[in-house]
Amino acid sequence: MPADRQQLIIDTLDDAFRDLMVAAPLAFRTKFRKMAADPFAFYRGSASLFYADMASERDRWADDRTERVWIHGDLHAENFGTYMNSHGVLVFDVNDFDEAYVGHFSWDVRRFVASLALLGWRKALPEESVHALARSYLQAYVGQVHAYVEGNRDSDFALRLDNTDGALHQVLQAARRSSRIAMLDSLSVVTDDDRRFADSGTTRRLDRAEYERALDAFGRYLETIPQGKRQEHSEFYAVKDIVGKTGFGIGSAGLPAYNVLLEGYNQAFENDVVLTMKQANVPAVSRIVDRPRIQRYFEHEGHRTAVSQRALQVHADPFLGYTTVDDVGYVVDELSPYERDLGWGNLTEPTEIEPVVTQLGRATAKIHCVSDADSEQDLVDFQTEAAIVDVIGDGAEFVDDITEFGIAYADRVRDDHALFVEAFRAGGIGGVAATG
Repeated sequence: MPADRQQLIIDTLDDAFRDLMVAAPLAFRTKFRKMAADPFAFYRGSASLFYADMASERDRWADDRTERVWIHGDLHAENFGTYMNSHGVLVFDVNDFDEAYVGHFSWDVRRFVASLALLGWRKALPEESVHALARSYLQAYVGQVHAYVEGNRDSDFALRLDNTDGALHQVLQAARRSSRIAMLDSLSVVTDDDRRFADSGTTRRLDRAEYERALDAFGRYLETIPQGKRQEHSEFYAVKDIVGKTGFGIGSAGLPAYNVLLEGYNQAFENDVVLTMKQANVPAVSRIVDRPRIQRYFEHEGHRTAVSQRALQVHADPFLGYTTVDDVGYVVDELSPYERDLGWGNLTEPTEIEPVVTQLGRATAKIHCVSDADSEQDLVDFQTEAAIVDVIGDGAEFVDDITEFGIAYADRVRDDHALFVEAFRAGGIGGVAATG
């Protein structure tokens, strides 16, 4: 019944975001307005609802190993982009690891295929085209998993400037043309004394007490940088300025954050470094995974986010680490000028989209297959690729099953979106009113 489903949506969002909605109602009014824009935007902001549904969904691809794979947790079509890895190579890959956790590997591909179906609906693609695109993504995923089983090194595969073309190559080229000095000039000003953050509508100045708390948290963060990724000279980490930060995307509404400006590679203004220090939230997956060993593995959510990203992303950001502010977990990484998201606006025809989703399928397989016994963590202690192949075989039934699931779930999301909009307009979600 629609009324029952609407109440489930309300209860699930309230349970996931209750404390944050109380602390930052304006941020959530903005978040909910963005989610109200269309079903895809709603889907992006409602991972908790997806996992509430997964809790009651029979997963024929889960066994005692494949139900405890390190997963992205919020894998949708817009969570891919570029980054500069710790070897100085521009890579196109999965990004945004706020929801990463250990769970069923199929949850990632189910969530992606449903998002692809929603994107196809938004672009008014015929149903048969959406099916074909979903199958291309899944077949590429299956093929890459098998390639890992047959190969020797999990880290060999990466989408780079030298092995991509089309839309992915273009976004890598755009990232390559970016510059640190341009990013710094957009965020800060140079005075007679030094560089400082510029005042803006998305930053706030800290009083002395909060500044000292943030500075102490930064000091604790430095201890979490892996030894092999620490900069040699101590002046690199000299703090020039710290500001409070707001204005994050749909998924990070209400989470306190700071920007930290460092001296960086040398005393030249053009080589300063900006780090983000953001409160980490409880991942939606963890609400349905009842495994005490996983819960005990992490010191706090900031630790969980950093460990997850290092497991899922080969040669992760050398600045990646974690800390606490007032005993609450924060994740820290670089605000890099070389990060560019994949834009779907100019991809309109199935012939343009198909090669992109094929590469995204390969990238999805990579994050699952590197986050195992060969990575730095020891929570997943088996070869993921072998476990996945054991349950999917040649992949034919797997592709059929996940395609049908994704198309059907996208239909449900479109109905859920309408119920959500009605509930939000009536002020029925966590007391967040639709008007100020």
